[in-house]
Amino acid sequence: MSAYDIAPGVAAALERFVLPEKLGFGAVNAPVMFSAEWRDGQWQRGTLLPYGRIEVWPGSRALQYAELVFEGLKAYQVGQARPNLFRAQDNCRRMERSAQRLSMPLVPEALFFQGIESVTSACARFIPGRSGQSLYLRPFLYGTESGYLLRNSHTFRFMVIANPVESYATGAPTVAIERREVRAAPGGIGTAKAAANYAASLRASSAALARGHTVALWLDAAEHRYIQELSGMNFFAVIDGELHTPELDDAILPGITRDSLLTLARHLGYVVHERPMQIDELLKQIEQRHCSELFACGTAAIVMPIAALAEPDERAYRPERTDEVAAQLRAALLALQERRAPDPFGWTREVA
Repeated sequence: MSAYDIAPGVAAALERFVLPEKLGFGAVNAPVMFSAEWRDGQWQRGTLLPYGRIEVWPGSRALQYAELVFEGLKAYQVGQARPNLFRAQDNCRRMERSAQRLSMPLVPEALFFQGIESVTSACARFIPGRSGQSLYLRPFLYGTESGYLLRNSHTFRFMVIANPVESYATGAPTVAIERREVRAAPGGIGTAKAAANYAASLRASSAALARGHTVALWLDAAEHRYIQELSGMNFFAVIDGELHTPELDDAILPGITRDSLLTLARHLGYVVHERPMQIDELLKQIEQRHCSELFACGTAAIVMPIAALAEPDERAYRPERTDEVAAQLRAALLALQERRAPDPFGWTREVA
């Protein structure tokens, strides 16, 4: 991929930016963004721009038909001269799969890395340096053509925006079991990181928050018996000292953090099971003290312990422990991500 352009105003935007003390998650926008357009059957030269509003036709298929896929990954700079990315090539591969599912043009690996590395490099001095903090990168691809015919756009835009962030979640929240609604079904877009995939979870997630819980736990579409995932995170249980997680199917997003934890847990000596997990069986295992711990994982939260699973009638099932195995795995993974520990898996990539 050839060099990218730098738009007027980038230097001034970087000069004006001041990293605030309180970051939150997604609340602070990095001062630059990257953009490249697909037209006439090929990708055009990319441009680094000052962060700002973008023009979108009201009838664009991204707005009208949710023709949009995205990724989420982090750049770290904790005690190092240069920032590093964690498993970014896996994010690139997953974005390709998401684009294929929605019949969108693939973002070439060279363009994907040009986008995330140009933003990371430009913002290197704004990457917060305390452990648990990072620069969150959001590459996304959307259809720009206006029209109501049910077909793909002929024009697209690939962009990368970023946010200096703190840890997404702290503490051990409760999770609401969703017994009625469906997030994803076999043959659908559950395995794609598509905007519509997340839109399907919003009502139940908002209802869970209104009831005092943090997020919803989704079950399979056919029988409402088998655990899938949380809204935006994969699910784990510690049962008789061993790790259990729902096996991937074509309704569960294959989380990169999930895969990292499975690899790391085996490396640390844990017995790991990827299998169908029935919700009622798990609740009994919690009651009978076979299931001692629950947690979820994702790029934003890394590892989030779960204090309890709550039924729609508010019956709560609480494991004996809330952050033992989860804390060990979180600490080990974060040490790899921040390059404070040797990386035997080759997961980190330094940004020049």
